Amino acid sequence: MKLNFNSGNFNHRDTEAQRRALRLKFSLCLCVSVVILLIIGCAPLAAAPTVTPVPATPSAAAGLLGQEDTPTAPPTIPAATLESILATLAATPTSTLFPAATTPTGPGAPTAAATASPTDEVRLPPEKWQEWPVVPSATNRSKQIYQQGLALGSDPHAFSKIGDCQSVTAAFFGIYDQPGAYGLPSGYQQLQATIDWFKGSFGRDSQAVRGGFNVASVLSSLWADPKACKAGETPLDCEFRLHKPSLVLISMETGFEGRTAAVYEKYMRRIIEYVIARGASPILATKADNFEGDQSINLTTARLAAEYDLPLWNFWRAVQPLADHGMDMLRNDKFHISVEAWNVRSFTGLEALDAVWKGVQ
Repeated sequence: MKLNFNSGNFNHRDTEAQRRALRLKFSLCLCVSVVILLIIGCAPLAAAPTVTPVPATPSAAAGLLGQEDTPTAPPTIPAATLESILATLAATPTSTLFPAATTPTGPGAPTAAATASPTDEVRLPPEKWQEWPVVPSATNRSKQIYQQGLALGSDPHAFSKIGDCQSVTAAFFGIYDQPGAYGLPSGYQQLQATIDWFKGSFGRDSQAVRGGFNVASVLSSLWADPKACKAGETPLDCEFRLHKPSLVLISMETGFEGRTAAVYEKYMRRIIEYVIARGASPILATKADNFEGDQSINLTTARLAAEYDLPLWNFWRAVQPLADHGMDMLRNDKFHISVEAWNVRSFTGLEALDAVWKGVQ
């Protein structure tokens, strides 16, 4: 195609179709330029770590969870299974700090729960986090936050989860909203009061939980579900608007190359401070894996728990007595946990929720 620059018009040999094609090409270039400018405008988010989904590897064991193969329903957890696991844990020194079973309380009424308030936990330094108990106690700070949250309108019957694929309902906690699908071990029937009190929170899908989420994702509106969330809302904004939790479990395990403890701490602080400002009492959690190689993420979590005076559910310690320390050796990706570890995760998570809820009353 020949252009006549002197006249500023197309050469008369150009056909109408050629002129349309040129206009279309110009429009496409303009659109590409706008997209590039929008991407550049989001440059601050580029500093946040991103996650490359880990392809799921078929496994012969049922109930395993991958970022691409989220199960559709929680596996059944019979009491006998939990009793067998607890017996294994009790036989090792690393589980000596499991709480003793207490006298069952009422059906979950606040007055009954208040009588079971534990004393504040006396902690070792964060550097000795591996020796911290599996199940935490409520702290003075968590009690203050909880009461402030009730004054702000938090729902005392609601808790939320903030996490990645290891916290999706089908793998973690969803079982407790399915009567008859789970059993409680002998001596732990008092946990039923907590299950009854928070009915509906166990089986719902948190807007702040998704496979592939990391500590930066829940703070970005780009990751919010447009079907449930308002324009501009982050996953955290959306979850708090929809559910108004009084307690929040924060458990971020997604592993990816290049995540440093410093980056993790930066965004975890923002999550913790957001949750506290909204009047929900946080429960932090350690992770079973050591994807980073030096346990720096768990150490950072313990340091944040100590600094903010928050309960820490030490899930890492709970799985140490299990085969391969609870890691799934069929996948062998240094991230996914075994079926046995999933059972321990839901049960000890329930114990942590129970202990903190009764302690903040």
